[in-house]
Amino acid sequence: MKVKPSFTLSQPDCCSDTTLPRVSVPAAEARRVLGRSGVEASALGLGCWAIGGPFGPGGTPWGWGEVDDAESIRAIRRGLELGVTFFDTADVYGTGHSEQILGEALGADPDRVVVATKFGHTFEEGTGRTLGTDVSAAYVRRAFDASLRRLGRDRIDLYQLHLGDLALDAADDVASVLEDLCDEGKIRAYGWSTDDPERAARWASHDRCVAVQHTLNVFDDAPDVLRVCEEHGLASINRGPLAMGLLSGKFDAGSRVASNDVRASNADWLEYFRDGRPAPAFLEKLAAISEVLTSDGRTPVQGALGWIWARSGRTIPITGFKTVAQVEENARALARGPLTQQQLHEVESLLGRG
Repeated sequence: MKVKPSFTLSQPDCCSDTTLPRVSVPAAEARRVLGRSGVEASALGLGCWAIGGPFGPGGTPWGWGEVDDAESIRAIRRGLELGVTFFDTADVYGTGHSEQILGEALGADPDRVVVATKFGHTFEEGTGRTLGTDVSAAYVRRAFDASLRRLGRDRIDLYQLHLGDLALDAADDVASVLEDLCDEGKIRAYGWSTDDPERAARWASHDRCVAVQHTLNVFDDAPDVLRVCEEHGLASINRGPLAMGLLSGKFDAGSRVASNDVRASNADWLEYFRDGRPAPAFLEKLAAISEVLTSDGRTPVQGALGWIWARSGRTIPITGFKTVAQVEENARALARGPLTQQQLHEVESLLGRG
């Protein structure tokens, strides 16, 4: 099985930069519990890949271009105002910069949020240079301590393995280290960022493994991983909920992203973009379902998120962002809630999935 590299998490599925009016805090029922942990979070998360800025191996862009740190901090705090309490990052994003900015933004009020980060990629902190991978027990502990320092926290709520295709035997060794960190009170729970249902199920027997992070969007369903989450009571944390921004509706056949944007990298796992341009096949799919997604006054972003919530009550889509306006539009989806089952079936029919 070919597994996408799981650093593709938290894609900044950016919506329009148009300034939106202030919106009210979403209803309290727009919440999720992370598996069996009892940890409660908002049903929408903010993915912090983009705010890390440029990074990658040997000139290959893994980031989403240049960032404005002050705007990133404002956006995170605006998300809190709108009821978003789940924030997902990774130590490798911007080679530590994303964690640092998230920690700064949340520093004044860390207790009412749920912070998730990931480990497994090695890098030179602050340089933008990635090196390789390491999941040895000694490295996992060093990576954990470094993440705590950058985040400015005394524990991490959800600590996730970031290597989606790690061999099962090696993953068992990693789980043992994470169990020890739970026993020591350093992490509340852990999970695996993987698109492989076999790997997801492998860790599901551990009570303190509470989540699987995987790709899920209206173009890219994941019934087998969702089945694992349902059977084992795990949270389904969804990377790429807006298909790297394509589902925002702001791209057309003439659009092109910047050369330092990951969508211009031509990585073999990229589906929605090629040569920095949106893939025509996916633009056609979006046109086919656009009317359903935008029904009931939703924007395309809100419709795409509504599809995910309708797909499973365990889902927590994590939308990327670089601006306050993007966070505002994403957060407004909480008040809209899931699509109806009729709308869900209509989308499936239009996409030829039954």
